[in-house]
Amino acid sequence: MALKRSNTMMATFSMASMTDVIFLLLIFFMVTSTFVFPTALDVNLPQSTRQTAVKPAVRLYIDNTLTLYVATGDDNPTPLDRDALTTWLKTRAADAPADTQLSVALYADETVPYGNIVDILNAGAETGTHIVLATKPVPTSSVSKYLR
Repeated sequence: MALKRSNTMMATFSMASMTDVIFLLLIFFMVTSTFVFPTALDVNLPQSTRQTAVKPAVRLYIDNTLTLYVATGDDNPTPLDRDALTTWLKTRAADAPADTQLSVALYADETVPYGNIVDILNAGAETGTHIVLATKPVPTSSVSKYLR
């Protein structure tokens, strides 16, 4: 007596695993796109061959009209009076953890006079904050021009 097994092949293709992969890729790109800091201000940064990996807690912007803006975290930049900058930095430095130094990125338009940038750097030195000048990277074709 021969018993037959009923093994039937299914001719359909399951798309469940393919949709899982697509959703994982979608989530990956959505999460990584939030790391970019879009600036709402039109600031034309100068170029430099060296970049820093410091993630600033505070961002200062100076546009081509010499208006000063501040932003913390993911907040939008808000205008700030230059006379209030030192006291504003002091309060931010006091709010920072005791073992860390407040780091600030300065996004200054390339048309801003050097004296205005030095005034902001002096305000940072008075309050003990670490201010880094933000620049855009130099295209690789013109790096040799800066290294001469």
